[in-house]
Amino acid sequence: MKKENKTNAMRILDTMKLPYETVYYECDEFIDGVHIADMLGQPYESSFKTLVMQGKSKNYFVFVLPIAEEVDMKKAARVVGEKSLEMVHVKDIQSVTGYIRGGVTSIGMKKKYPTIIDETAQLFDTIIVSGGMLGTQIHLNPEDLKKAVDGEFADIVMDH
Repeated sequence: MKKENKTNAMRILDTMKLPYETVYYECDEFIDGVHIADMLGQPYESSFKTLVMQGKSKNYFVFVLPIAEEVDMKKAARVVGEKSLEMVHVKDIQSVTGYIRGGVTSIGMKKKYPTIIDETAQLFDTIIVSGGMLGTQIHLNPEDLKKAVDGEFADIVMDH
């Protein structure tokens, strides 16, 4: 049996004794969450992506939201007390988070950044987030994710 490659995120969950399941899939390059959900037959609503932004203050913030949704920049800025936010440039993702694009997860980044999880996560017993590397997912309870990242739930997605 091949030994699982534990990511930083998994080691943190293990240390905190938070239960999770790992799902591995074939993935050689970054593809967005919607394609992965389609490929694996997973619901969009409970599959979450992680976005990293920088505020006017130069502080970084992490936002976790459903893969098919867009972040509402005004709501997100308000929640973290910033005048405005902008996405961290793709080339800077790894230096800021320690993860590569497509493998970014809110758990176990280089530093603990304020993390906001969209409030819809609370509607599910289990949500799906990146496992910390391409081709890896972590399935866990939203409250456990909140605990692991010291995060908070808030409404951060665009209204339809």
